Amino acid sequence: MAQYARGSAVAVIRLRNPPVNALSRAVLQDLENGLKKADADPSVKAVMICGENGKFSAGADIRGFSAPKRLGGALGPIVSLIESSEKPVVAAIEGVALGGGLEVALGCHYRIAHVKARMGLPEVTIGLLPGAEGTQRLPRLIGVSAALDMITTGKHIPATEALKLGLVDEIVEENTIEAAIRLANKVIGQPLGPRRLSLKPVPKVPNMEAFLDEALVKVKRQARGCLAPELCFQAVRAAAHCPFAEGVRRERELFQVLLSSGQAQALQYAFFAERAVRRWDPGGASWSSAAPQPVRRAAVIGLGTMGRGIVTSLVKANIPLVALEQDLENLNKGRKAVMLLLEREAMKMEGGAQILDFHNPARLQFTVDFDLLRDVDLVIEAVFENMALKKEIFHKLSKICKPGALLCTNTSALNIDEIAAATNRPQQVIGTHFFSPAHVMRLLEIIYGRHTSPTAIATAMQLAKALKKVGVVVGNCFGFVGNRMMFPYVQQAVFLLEEGSRPEAVDQVLEDFGFKIGPFRMSDLAGLDVGWRSRKDQGLTGPSLPAGTPARQRHGQRYSPLPDLLCEHGRFGQKTARGWYRYEKAGGRTATPDPWLHNFLSQYRDTHGIQTRFIDQEEILERCLFSLINEGFAILAEGIASGPEHLDVIYINGYGWPKHRGGPMFYASTVGLPRVLAKLQKYSEAHPDVPGLRPSAFLKKLVAVGNPPIKEWMSYLSQQSSKL
Repeated sequence: MAQYARGSAVAVIRLRNPPVNALSRAVLQDLENGLKKADADPSVKAVMICGENGKFSAGADIRGFSAPKRLGGALGPIVSLIESSEKPVVAAIEGVALGGGLEVALGCHYRIAHVKARMGLPEVTIGLLPGAEGTQRLPRLIGVSAALDMITTGKHIPATEALKLGLVDEIVEENTIEAAIRLANKVIGQPLGPRRLSLKPVPKVPNMEAFLDEALVKVKRQARGCLAPELCFQAVRAAAHCPFAEGVRRERELFQVLLSSGQAQALQYAFFAERAVRRWDPGGASWSSAAPQPVRRAAVIGLGTMGRGIVTSLVKANIPLVALEQDLENLNKGRKAVMLLLEREAMKMEGGAQILDFHNPARLQFTVDFDLLRDVDLVIEAVFENMALKKEIFHKLSKICKPGALLCTNTSALNIDEIAAATNRPQQVIGTHFFSPAHVMRLLEIIYGRHTSPTAIATAMQLAKALKKVGVVVGNCFGFVGNRMMFPYVQQAVFLLEEGSRPEAVDQVLEDFGFKIGPFRMSDLAGLDVGWRSRKDQGLTGPSLPAGTPARQRHGQRYSPLPDLLCEHGRFGQKTARGWYRYEKAGGRTATPDPWLHNFLSQYRDTHGIQTRFIDQEEILERCLFSLINEGFAILAEGIASGPEHLDVIYINGYGWPKHRGGPMFYASTVGLPRVLAKLQKYSEAHPDVPGLRPSAFLKKLVAVGNPPIKEWMSYLSQQSSKL
């Protein structure tokens, strides 16, 4: 709703729809009525539009986009109505002006913002474009280059930047509404023509065509198959080339294309999935009743790659901490690396070094002394993946740390219950699986054990929020959710090499699908030695493997020794300049196909009597993706995750799954479960010794009951119990 009030000569229209003054149909109707009322009242000389509770407006409620009569269609004419007013209209922007909220402000003749306000047109992030003439007004106000940057990325900009760009006329540190009323009184009677953006030409750029061609290449490269950024670009190009009315028609056409695209549905699903995973309820414990413990001081044990990233995240979240290493040599090496990371992060922030204050030992202390952990509220252990070492540390922690301290392990696969058993407080032990680089990646997989308390889960979820990460609560099994689904994906990729493909062919297919990086480039980046160490610990390779074990079989199942053989040749990936690819130097980033590897694969196939065959793109995609999805169905059936959206949020935020495809389980629902099942059956018959290709019983059941929509899947599980 919108409240209308009249001061002396200035009418005030206040948008009221808590919490963020979303532009519902009722709000738009009241806004329109208020404008008409002000226009008809001769004593009103100017109008000021603001929002209730210190927020202007965060735009349309995205649930409205799937409604039969779309809100964007209703908003455009109201923005035009604001602009065509014969009385000056001033926007008082506090908090946020996003999407349709910013488009309303663009219709106003003047814009004044609080210094802490943020503005943006984030529609692209949900697969759409600004649909209320924003793609036409913004370039006329701030120029094509800055408008493209805002509209194709969806980024939010602070008021200080908005002022530099000319997006707002003035910024104030307090009393935005009073300042806006003062401005409205000041501009009464001034000509409005120059302030109407639809009448302004787009500022000229030298060589506009060359600039736009170059910008399109950049947008396409960053979009990686996502349609919305490219169509946003086309709408802005229309602003540069066409009269306003024609540009608006083009904007509407492009909006309709996006609205009916599968990508918009996938991105909106992902948007709501990310909110749904905040509500966790394993085994009767619930997000709604469990209160988190405060974390006033934390500790990180281990300053390898993961530990350094975790320390950086905690410092950025203003959580004082102690960083501990086993000896002075590793401590000094770790300290240097952490300081370098923090200096880089500070450079990205305004006043970063002062804000982060990381040279202050009260904020960040480095030590080799476990006794300094006596008073911390939370410890994150980030040593390498070795069960004996982790148990030894947790045994020590349970003797030293105060009784209420939460003990977290950054493990990517190991059994949380076994680690917890080494302590005298298993209810305080929880898995916090960070993703590398930990100060960049948004995902935090939170793993509860058999004894983990609801308070511990709530505290870990609160920590994720403080670190600006997406926390997803999952159950305890080998590899948890993310890595457990990744095993069959990587396994299929390697099997495809055995049968005749090449690393670059497999990676290309998966990168064309939208992954940031294919499985072999990812393996080279992470280091082949990490998986090799894990397989040796499991007795799958190395000295503990019983003599006479067939090279390509383990426990009666197909096994590929290819990654082990590369490690035996010292090919660990980027770190050694050789892996599945070759690199320009140790630590190099540019992957080049390696003739040595192609020759090695040929010899390997000859040795094992494997007939090389041509493998098409469809088979590569289906075997890698459908085996991963199949494992997802097994995870859901076992109660390891509460629903398909948990798996999808994990894959989008931790494994580079293309967001515009909605996550693996959503993708399966769009392909159609009968097709996924039929393909798995086909590949399973061709490869009977590969359990990962055998269709999950839950998948079969969902197909048998008629391929229900994704939101209904979990209702078909006979016992939807978690592993808590």
